Amino acid sequence: MIIDFSGKTAIVTGSTEGIGYAIAAGLAESGARVVVNGRTQAKVDEALAKLKSKTPGTELRGFAGDLATGEGCDALLRAFPDTDILVNNVGIYEAKPFFDIPDEDWERFFQTNVMSGVRLSRGYMRGMLERNWGRVIFLSSESGVNIPDDMLHYGFTKTAVLALSRGLAKLARGTGVTVNAVLPGPTMSAGVERMLQGAAEKSGKTIEQAGIEFVKTKRATSIIQRVASPEEVANMVVYACSPQASATTGAALRVEGGIVETIA
Repeated sequence: MIIDFSGKTAIVTGSTEGIGYAIAAGLAESGARVVVNGRTQAKVDEALAKLKSKTPGTELRGFAGDLATGEGCDALLRAFPDTDILVNNVGIYEAKPFFDIPDEDWERFFQTNVMSGVRLSRGYMRGMLERNWGRVIFLSSESGVNIPDDMLHYGFTKTAVLALSRGLAKLARGTGVTVNAVLPGPTMSAGVERMLQGAAEKSGKTIEQAGIEFVKTKRATSIIQRVASPEEVANMVVYACSPQASATTGAALRVEGGIVETIA
């Protein structure tokens, strides 16, 4: 299968590192014009430099702004009024006991993980529908189905993203616009790598070994029994964005290594 995004523009939010960066790279490698987003200009410039080295000859742009705010989303929409592909990847997570999560943390997670996607989908989907082609992807998580009791606020937002994705897919019924959610499991993003680094140093193990131990302890139902790579998640996203995925919409596409104990 040859995926070709020639002539297509893609915006990937939160794409200076981790899964978002891998998605941006995958789309660029397949010919898309890609807009990279991060909160600071320095991070955006660093990611663009890496991508240009990795995918020479591709058209890359950057946008520095905090998409957890309405102002940040509005600024992105002004800078790039139209796109063919929108990947709502930006998100935050943390482990925290339920009784220690204050209202402001719930609000912060909701604004970042949910409302960023609401605002940008509202801003870009109308143009996609008018052109009768478009792809919207939301990065959910296995934690949106298998809610972890030590990060309820995170799991709650990832469940909300699943509902939003399904509803928007129905909104686009009968058109060439598809909307899907992708559900990663534990993935070797920069944040997870930092977390595992501490455990690895304490135990004298490698980061990979610490990752396997984490999965076996915290996500015991995993079938792959390891942490996935960002590229493995990005591969699913790139496919879901492709012309070949035209009959895939309203779906929750799992790249979580079999953690969720359901067949369907």
